Amino acid sequence: MEVVIVPDAKAGGELIAEAMAALVRRKPDALLGVATGSTPLPVYEALARKVGAGEVDVSAARICQLDEYVGLPAGHPESYRAVVLREVVEPLGLAEAAFMGPDGSAEDIVAACEAYDRALAEAGGVDLQLLGIGTDGHIGFNEPCSSLASRTRIKTLTEQTRVDNARFFDDDLEQVPHHVITQGIGTILDARHLVLLATGEGKAEAVAQSVEGPLSALVPASALQLHRHATVVVDEAAASKLKLADYFRHTYANKPSWQGL
Repeated sequence: MEVVIVPDAKAGGELIAEAMAALVRRKPDALLGVATGSTPLPVYEALARKVGAGEVDVSAARICQLDEYVGLPAGHPESYRAVVLREVVEPLGLAEAAFMGPDGSAEDIVAACEAYDRALAEAGGVDLQLLGIGTDGHIGFNEPCSSLASRTRIKTLTEQTRVDNARFFDDDLEQVPHHVITQGIGTILDARHLVLLATGEGKAEAVAQSVEGPLSALVPASALQLHRHATVVVDEAAASKLKLADYFRHTYANKPSWQGL
């Protein structure tokens, strides 16, 4: 995989936003997979600025969701559907019809998972999937020891992930759901381009294990090693435990500009 070390989160956001914009310029109806949480916000902000400045027309683009909480009431402000609409779809000026996501309030969750997997395939597949990484190396909500071949399914969150996400629920752990629907690792690997963004020292160990460690279900993000086009964008803090950091800096500095990400 390609590892790009940037000075800070803003630079990472700008770099990835330009990659998304370049994709949409080539393929106006591109399907962009988005992640939630605080880490990808600089990406969405930078992309919205490009749209506002007329640098890219996203009117035909489509957005799809990586995961969703199970059991939150419809319209809950911290449901990932609400978050994606608020942080991505609306700032880009897209209609809600351009958005795809799993139904976390469905009576038959298993059927809802299968339906979302089919919907992604029927839409032509995800062109670029943006990912974050958990402190335990999870991607989406594929917790450690998730199958590397897994498809969209229901998962039980680890206590650490619930603790990490409590900040979105007024720091009240009791409000954080125990279950989620998530694209499986196999589903994620179907995307044509995977871009993982990690910032902060707290992600450094997970990044190092994912990039330089062995392929292992214990570190779900290590599955990116299997992908034909995977890019890991990290700030200096998140890169601090990479043994090959100097090599990654050298290769990116000498990369032909026409290649893009």
